[in-house]
Amino acid sequence: MYMNKSIEELHELLKSGEVTSKELIEESLKLSHEIEEKYNAFVTILDDAKEIPITDNLLSGIPCGIKDNYSTKGILSTGSSNTLKDYIPFFDATAYSKLKEAGAVMVNKTAMDEFGMGGTGTTCHTGIVLNPWDKTRMCAGSSAGSACAVAAGVYPYATGTDTGDSIRKPAAYCGIVGYKPTYGMISRYGVFPFASSLDHLGVLTRSVKDAAIVVDNMKGIDKNDMTSWDSSNIHLYDSLDGNVKGKKLCYIKEICDINEYDNPSNELKEHFNNFFKVLDKAKELGIEVEEVSINRTLLNALASVYVVISCAEATSNMSNLTGIIFGPRSEGFNNWIDMVKDYRTKGFSSLIKRRFVIGSYVLQSENQDRYFRNAQRVRRLLVDAWKDLFKTYDGVILPVSSGPAKKFDGDTDMLTKETVTLEEHLQIGNFGGFPSITIPDGFIDGLPVGLNITGNCYDDENVLNIAYALESAMDYKNQIAKEAE
Repeated sequence: MYMNKSIEELHELLKSGEVTSKELIEESLKLSHEIEEKYNAFVTILDDAKEIPITDNLLSGIPCGIKDNYSTKGILSTGSSNTLKDYIPFFDATAYSKLKEAGAVMVNKTAMDEFGMGGTGTTCHTGIVLNPWDKTRMCAGSSAGSACAVAAGVYPYATGTDTGDSIRKPAAYCGIVGYKPTYGMISRYGVFPFASSLDHLGVLTRSVKDAAIVVDNMKGIDKNDMTSWDSSNIHLYDSLDGNVKGKKLCYIKEICDINEYDNPSNELKEHFNNFFKVLDKAKELGIEVEEVSINRTLLNALASVYVVISCAEATSNMSNLTGIIFGPRSEGFNNWIDMVKDYRTKGFSSLIKRRFVIGSYVLQSENQDRYFRNAQRVRRLLVDAWKDLFKTYDGVILPVSSGPAKKFDGDTDMLTKETVTLEEHLQIGNFGGFPSITIPDGFIDGLPVGLNITGNCYDDENVLNIAYALESAMDYKNQIAKEAE
């Protein structure tokens, strides 16, 4: 088995001739079919994937997965939606083009919540993605297929997108690393938009170093994306030295104090216990760690702000999905209005339609100030609160969610008023465009849990190096899901 190895290890094996790119691709494709049968992680498996000449680029010749909302020329790209179930783009997304130039080999397109609008991995048009640690539990979403495949050992990395936590929470639920760099570091051109002011591209891997390698190859300014910027002076992989003495992290009392929760579950208690053990390790590494306080009313507004802004932007972005321009056109109608109505009613899942209704409602002229503009104002207050923290601290470190992956049957896992901020705080990384990375930090009842570090914009090298140092002090790097082994 080779696919359970790191990018560096695979590159050395390829350069030495111990293994060929063809052999790696064949193994990855075999695993893809096995994992698809077990966990339903893919929309498309590319059995005709071709080997690539090996160069000095660490990614050359190594298989990977590409999330199905990345445009891939001549290859089915559905966004896991029935509205685009037969859509084949005529161009590549810039980020995928960069990976191809580096010599990466795509072997599959990974399943996702429809158009990225979901956090469960249950709204893919190809069916539900199961967690490779426990089939009764979800991977979270929307990058469910990518997280599942990387955790199951199909390849060392897969791409993702993150509008609220869609890379970072699936990473935590699957026991791997999920990294969303600063907004605009990776071009969004050619990736299906969800909420343009919140959308980030990134990667899921089994180590911080692998995440740095992949994003180094994906990033860069792009004339086709006016929000992209020149990151040529940022070298993520080269900056990983693990020297974090004198760095400062903070955690938020209102989120991390168990006394803030009435009748906390044993899972939550154990999750916090894992988290504070890691903070002790951070202190041993020379990192200063302090507790800070954020206005509870402001934190309580977080999830509502995300719903309003993301739904409003999604409604606008996806108004082109009419069945007229592209997609399976409805037939037998006398006017275009009925044709579009039929296409959108039958094509979208109920979750997507609910989000469009919310988005349309908050954008109506009589509702804009009360909902949409108010949400923007609170977004600014939240971002400013985090910016103030970054004047003193190198990052904010927090647990990801209230415990391990949620069960599909869900009744006992529903969000409560108390846990909603703990579950949704990763959205602040999208509100501010901040670099943010999730790494595994332990297990609860044999299921992985994770923590997140979020830093200031453009400070990606620092954020990743802190995560790298903490990862090196723990035993959870390069994990393969136990059920998938």
